[in-house]
Amino acid sequence: MEEPSASGENEDVKQNENVSTGKQTGAAAAGEDASSEVSKAEPDGKAAEEATVRFNRLKLFDKVIQKSMSKFIEHASFKVFASMFRPLYKNDVERMEEIHHQFTEMLKKSIQEDIVKLMEEGRLESKFNELDKLEDEVKDSPEPAWRPSGDPEQDFCSVLMPYYQKQRAYMKLELKRIQAENAALAEKVQAGRERIAQTEQHISTAVDEWKTTVTEFERSASSLCTANLFDE
Repeated sequence: MEEPSASGENEDVKQNENVSTGKQTGAAAAGEDASSEVSKAEPDGKAAEEATVRFNRLKLFDKVIQKSMSKFIEHASFKVFASMFRPLYKNDVERMEEIHHQFTEMLKKSIQEDIVKLMEEGRLESKFNELDKLEDEVKDSPEPAWRPSGDPEQDFCSVLMPYYQKQRAYMKLELKRIQAENAALAEKVQAGRERIAQTEQHISTAVDEWKTTVTEFERSASSLCTANLFDE
């Protein structure tokens, strides 16, 4: 009596799993049908689509993430979920389906939030757009793209040398600018020193003139005092 009940129980799990899986993967199946229809298009249309995808890495990244998340969610099927909580499944199958549905939705939401955080922290959107822009700029360039030569030291130098050369040219310009500023400041300092020397000379001359005037005044005063004495 126990064996038939177990087999019947497994059949119920499989049936409920098929129903639940059918509900959850309906949208995914529709998306796969749409993608299969697109793959049956003409070669020219496919090439144009590939070119569009190639120049839009953000959409391609989102598509890969969504597909990977769908594959991951498929592993958390209703059968596996029910086998982990068999007593609850025996008591109420519908309630078990609701719990499984809530679990998968919360899992999808949590994964999507983590992906959004990673994209924000790594600034993936701006970097993908920058890569698309760079590729779009050089797609019509006649020059061949850079490829490693097999010598890490040579490749390293070939990448860094242009940067260092630019830095050297920039430093030379800055040096010339600073030297010109220093020369201008030196001229201003020299001019200030000359003005100070001239001012000191004017002050010295004025002091000498004042001393001469005082001496003459003292002589005049002494001579006047002497004449007054004789008159008395």
